[in-house]
Amino acid sequence: MALWRIRATVDDRPGYLSVLTASLALRSVNILAVQVHTTEAGAVDDFLVDAPDSATEADLLGAIARGRGRDAFVARAEAEGLADQPTRALALAGRLVHDPDALGEALVALLDAAEVRWRPDPLTGRPGHDDARMTLADPAGGSYEVLRTRPAFTPAEFARAQALVELSGSMLRHHLEQTTILLPDGAELVVRPAAADDAESVRDLHARCSAATLASRYLGGGAPSDARLARLLEPVGGRTLVVTSGSKVVAMASLLAEGDLGEIALLVEDGWQRRGIGTALLRRLMAYAERGRFAALVAHTAADNVAMLRTLTRLGAGPADRDGPMATVTLAVPGREQVGDETPAAFG
Repeated sequence: MALWRIRATVDDRPGYLSVLTASLALRSVNILAVQVHTTEAGAVDDFLVDAPDSATEADLLGAIARGRGRDAFVARAEAEGLADQPTRALALAGRLVHDPDALGEALVALLDAAEVRWRPDPLTGRPGHDDARMTLADPAGGSYEVLRTRPAFTPAEFARAQALVELSGSMLRHHLEQTTILLPDGAELVVRPAAADDAESVRDLHARCSAATLASRYLGGGAPSDARLARLLEPVGGRTLVVTSGSKVVAMASLLAEGDLGEIALLVEDGWQRRGIGTALLRRLMAYAERGRFAALVAHTAADNVAMLRTLTRLGAGPADRDGPMATVTLAVPGREQVGDETPAAFG
């Protein structure tokens, strides 16, 4: 038996796909995978099949024609083709997460393209495609031209390619937001937005922190659950920053959103405290809030957390509102109207 890739267009009407598959079955062709691309010309059926060794391209084209297929494309396939398109697309997306500069190679693999040309000039007009050519903007600058003689590109393939472009752009922006800070004692650390794959490193950070440090951050509670940690790393409408020393996360700061109010919270590993990290992180979160829609920021911390309260005061916080062992302070966001005197509800 031999692997073949078959693509053909049939009328997008009930029963027409079954007519085509029945015709292939009469030639002892076993369908291993099928995808249907909806187009204006009809349904484009994309098959990966296992055919008898004696079957030729002409035999398969004949079976397609008898099955009411048209605009047929037939080519030998490799074993790698056994991975279906969604699986292939997910694998390529995973590659781009770690190497966003590999977009060109990912497009070749995704689309089985004959050639991908990168041009330094920005894309003129909107991204799009015709039968043999696809144009896409390069998030890093310039544009891509993807060429393939046959089979013709479909809207579904263009949508997949565009999704990879958007993912690459997101990861590039993530990397560009990475900055290096030099502490007064000469240590160099990297500050960047947190991501879901930081979960293990952030759990390790919590494990290294003392009970007192965790109690100050979580107001008497221990380390967060995995579900809460996932929400902290990628907060909806907010932002979380992590600080790394080599491969270790040594601090994190979060801005969680509820309406036009934001709650900020900070965790710094014991050995890295009182070295300026907290101030650097909170300044960046305040700058983020200023660019967004936040009217004010609040911070809840232990009333005896003198270092945190002093840092917040230096950043412009008003007097602390103490409630037993907890203190709440409010920071105005520059350029926003002051909020009232009421204490915002906690939502961390």
